[in-house]
Amino acid sequence: MRSAATSSPSTSASVDDTSPLSLDMIVDAAGRLLDEQGPEAMTLTRVADLLGVTQPALYRHVEGLAGLWRALGLSTRELLADRLARASVGRTGPDAVAAVAKEWRAFGHQYPGRYRSADRYAVSGDAQLEAAVNRTVDVLERSLRGFALAPDDLAHAAHTLRSALHGFVSYELGHGNPGSLDPDASLDQLVDHLCTGFAAKGAAARALEA
Repeated sequence: MRSAATSSPSTSASVDDTSPLSLDMIVDAAGRLLDEQGPEAMTLTRVADLLGVTQPALYRHVEGLAGLWRALGLSTRELLADRLARASVGRTGPDAVAAVAKEWRAFGHQYPGRYRSADRYAVSGDAQLEAAVNRTVDVLERSLRGFALAPDDLAHAAHTLRSALHGFVSYELGHGNPGSLDPDASLDQLVDHLCTGFAAKGAAARALEA
């Protein structure tokens, strides 16, 4: 499914029950609602109102509110993977990691409600959601290949990078970082520390092969 989250949060839609309605349109409207008003505002009634349809019209495309949360999580992850892939093209080593980190953070700030709500529907056991997460991990692995990590180390490094960036952005969006440190400088420090560790791990692996 192509992500409907690519539309601007300021985009508006107006249809009636006799007009074509798609899952992408529903996800887009729900995403705009999330970004503008937060997850507490998310109800099927409000999404239907944004689209100018009755709530029963939504059920032809989503299985209730849980189904809508799932669709939002999927589209958000797909869009994030697309953005990270574009940001890392032609880059390698620390430059690639820095580009991925900045793009990840920019994505979270552009779509704060969608980003913070992506985990509301469990990924484990859902083939589509797992595939979307794995695509992000694959993009991160490609960005780390310049460190010459062993295959197992590369996989763990990608998951480490994902966890670090998700934690950083989640704390920032949730106002969970007390103090007066410059978040730009903190992200640079995070990237620097991670890259130092990745480089050391790669050097150790090469030494064992020598």
